[in-house]
Amino acid sequence: MIRRTAFTMIELVFVIVVLGILAAIAVPRLAATRDDAMIAKGKSDVSAIRAAIVSERQSRLLKGESNYISKLDGKTTGVIFDGNDSTHSLLQYGITPESGKDGKWSGSNNSYTYQILGSGVAFTYTPATGLFDCDHTDSNCALLVQ
Repeated sequence: MIRRTAFTMIELVFVIVVLGILAAIAVPRLAATRDDAMIAKGKSDVSAIRAAIVSERQSRLLKGESNYISKLDGKTTGVIFDGNDSTHSLLQYGITPESGKDGKWSGSNNSYTYQILGSGVAFTYTPATGLFDCDHTDSNCALLVQ
């Protein structure tokens, strides 16, 4: 008597169906995790930019200047948040702009957009007050500046 130890076709089909069901459950959860990561990155960027504005103001106060920086970028072409009207960078590492991609910044001249969840959140820097903020009626803005 010869024994066969191979899988039958029904067993293979059953395994493929089970793997398909597991994949159908896992893929949407991974997509949500990616969106959460983009939101966390945006929150981190906004916090870093705001902290850099305050730090720059403190440095200016020590020098006897009471005004905020006049702009958040401009020292290096193609990079935002990299320079201002002082002799050093606002952020340690500037951000290379990319329009239309989630998790990326674009803009200049104190108007910037962070792309998240398929739409852009517009941020504006106001040199008179040092505020870097977005429209709080925008639900995506609320995700980034809670």
